[in-house]
Amino acid sequence: MSSPVPNVRDVSRTTLPNGLRIITETMTHVRSISMGIWIGTGARRETVEQNGVSHFIEHMLFKGTTNRSAEDIARVVDSTGGNLDAYTSKELVSYNTKVIDDHLRLGFDVLADLVLRPLFEPNDIEKEKGVILEELKMEVDNPEYLVHETFFSHFWKKHALGRSILGTKASIGSFETGMLRSYYGEVYVPANIVVTAAGRLEHSAIVDLVAEYFGSLPSGSPAPDDFPPETNPPLILKSKRSLEQVHLCIGVPALPMAHPKRYGCYVLSTILGGGMSSRLFQNVREKNGLAYSIFTELNLYRDSGCLAVYSGTSTEHVKKVVGMV
Repeated sequence: MSSPVPNVRDVSRTTLPNGLRIITETMTHVRSISMGIWIGTGARRETVEQNGVSHFIEHMLFKGTTNRSAEDIARVVDSTGGNLDAYTSKELVSYNTKVIDDHLRLGFDVLADLVLRPLFEPNDIEKEKGVILEELKMEVDNPEYLVHETFFSHFWKKHALGRSILGTKASIGSFETGMLRSYYGEVYVPANIVVTAAGRLEHSAIVDLVAEYFGSLPSGSPAPDDFPPETNPPLILKSKRSLEQVHLCIGVPALPMAHPKRYGCYVLSTILGGGMSSRLFQNVREKNGLAYSIFTELNLYRDSGCLAVYSGTSTEHVKKVVGMV
């Protein structure tokens, strides 16, 4: 017989003496544990010359550590039935795993190994440049990706939030061992790290485990504050003759991530374009047949945000779709 789901969330927080923050949620009704190590970096922290370095380092951490080869990293969590993943966004990098509670130590050992002991071998760096450049080409060939990148690069013009997470061909090509190690050493420090865990766990046990791996490290410096982005409202046209559709993105400023009224933005986004019952989907697609894909997306950051509408439609219907939006 399964345990009842509690009505009150059991969330605990601890900060180690070196500044590393730990947040857990105990969920006694499940058998699994999800864990994440979150680094306060991303496109926003990078200079123009560094653009894409956070994403590149995320890739490199899976290329091997002083304890495990790349193949060992891939196999060790898979062999337990768990999963291991990572991603980079504008303001953070996440390394995360999900395992059965019996494999808590193993799962965290792999995460900590990735974050603490990367190799940054020159041969691996050169190979990964090719991989990420192909990823960039693949995304540029995707009109939905391209219209979003074009939109944000002008919506937050001259600000790091407007830059690509992947970087550019020039910036990626310039990455080398010394530069990667320097950026890693500056950013991957306890003052800039949050460890989270949720599932069948005890907060004190997680704190002890994290302290075992990270507690002796020097604090380092947290990510510096920068200036909030200013919104620019231009109309940008980009021609790609091989496409059958016009892809468009229209957006307005939204509230920051921690604003007390941010939930209203989520409600508005859902009403406008959050699903098949949303107003844009019903009016643009169902009632008028002007587009197959139309939706809203909400991008909230620490001091700014954007509510955007995306659609793909035929050339003759663009004006009408824009008017309905």
